[in-house]
Order: sequence, then structure tokens, then C-alpha cells
Amino acid sequence: MKITFIGLGNMATAMIGGILKAGLVEKADICGFDISAAAREQAQAAFGIGLGTDNKNAIDGADVVILAIKPQVAEAVLAEIKDTLAPDAIILSIMAGKSIAWIAEQLRGTNAPPSQPKIVRAMPNLPALVGAGMSGVCRSKAVSDAEMDKALRLLESCGRAEEIPETLIDAVIGVSGSAPAYVFIFIEALADAGVAAGMRREQAYRFASQAIIGSARMVQAGKGHPGELKDMVCSPGGTTIEAVQVLEEKGFRSAVIAAALAAVDKSKLL
Repeated sequence: MKITFIGLGNMATAMIGGILKAGLVEKADICGFDISAAAREQAQAAFGIGLGTDNKNAIDGADVVILAIKPQVAEAVLAEIKDTLAPDAIILSIMAGKSIAWIAEQLRGTNAPPSQPKIVRAMPNLPALVGAGMSGVCRSKAVSDAEMDKALRLLESCGRAEEIPETLIDAVIGVSGSAPAYVFIFIEALADAGVAAGMRREQAYRFASQAIIGSARMVQAGKGHPGELKDMVCSPGGTTIEAVQVLEEKGFRSAVIAAALAAVDKSKLL
């Protein structure tokens, strides 16, 4: 399997590192191109992958083409590569705001059937950089179960991936794609409270971040509904229920819901 990355930014390099670590392909089977010479040099130095001289050269003979580019340049890039794509190539897009139908329209005139290109659309998130990402993944009708499994394995090399209908991709952005920013703010706020209470800043960050990691793992491990787990911490007349009362008074839950839905709405506009 030959894999080509168009775009060699943070998400692309996270995936390259994960794919190689998982042993899905050898470094000689990965090629990439980026308009930034610095990005090309960094990717090659870090992973030893091949580099194309341009986008068309990079995808020549590729079985999977991963679009890790900004949506603003997508139209120009797809116009450049559409006549070079192999007929059975899988196009795996991690761009925000560009639907499967839009990508298919841009690829008309390729060697692949105009109405049935093999497109997989994914929405990963930033923790992919440390192998803990979460990707919502959907596909065009031309993508077989075996081809979808291949795409999922590539994405799972840097975290988790789950197939969803494309109608939920905007929800994924609000709940998962943008969510690390909400969590970073929460960690920073908890650390600020720790510093105010006398902790050193670095120590406060360690305690706050580990509390979030551990709490998330309990939910993932099926130790109970989040509400039940919250109740386990809230002893009668204790410190936690006092804190929860303040969060409710300040509209914490409503603020989180409103923020996530604002991200969903913005995604739809893109």
C-alpha cells in the first residue's frame, strides 16, 4: 500500500508517525508534498519518507491519498491532481468544511468514475499528536467495507476512529474536534485555582490534567454513567458538592452545551 500525504502539517505528521509506529507500512511506502519547503524537510528528517516534486508527482501510483490541507486551497489542489489519481485510489480527507459530495464534484474528469470516486472523510482532533486522537469517519458509496477498514486502521494509528453518517460530522466537530480547546481552558482554570491556593504552577497543571485523564478513562472503561460517577465523588455535605453547586449556579453545564453547539453551527457555515 502506497500512501501519499498532500500537506505535511501537524495532523499529517501525527498520522505518519502513528502509521510507522504501528507497522502498517514501511517508510518507503509513504510519500508527501507540501508547498512549504520547511515542512517537507522536517517530515523527511523526522520519518525518512519520500517527497514529491509537486502534488501530481507525489500521488503518482498512490493507493491512498490523504488530503491534509486547508479547505481554502482544496479546490486548486484537487484540480491539480484529479487527472493523476489512480482509478482505484482512496481519497482520505481530513479537511474541515468540505463534504464528500463537494470533493466528488471537484474530481470529475478523473480516471475514476465521475459519480463514484472512493472518498473517505474524517474529522480528527489535536490529541492525535500524542496518539490519543478521536476521529469521526464517513465514506462515499463507492468505498467498500474492506477499503473503509483500511482507512480506519490508518486513523486508529494515532488514536480512535469510529464510522458515522456524514450528517453527524458537524456534531463531531463540536463534541470532539473543537473540544480539546475547551478542555485546555478548563485545565488552565483549575491550575489558576491551584496557584491561588498555594500550589506551584507546574504542579497545579500536573494535578489538574491527571484528574481529567483519569476521569475520562473511567467513562471509557464503562465504570458508570457520567452522572453516576459524579455522584460517587459528591459526599454528603462535602467539598465536591459545594463546588458542583457553584458550577451549576454559574451555568457551567449550559455554557459547555452552548459552546459546542456554536462550533457545530460554525462548521455548517463552512
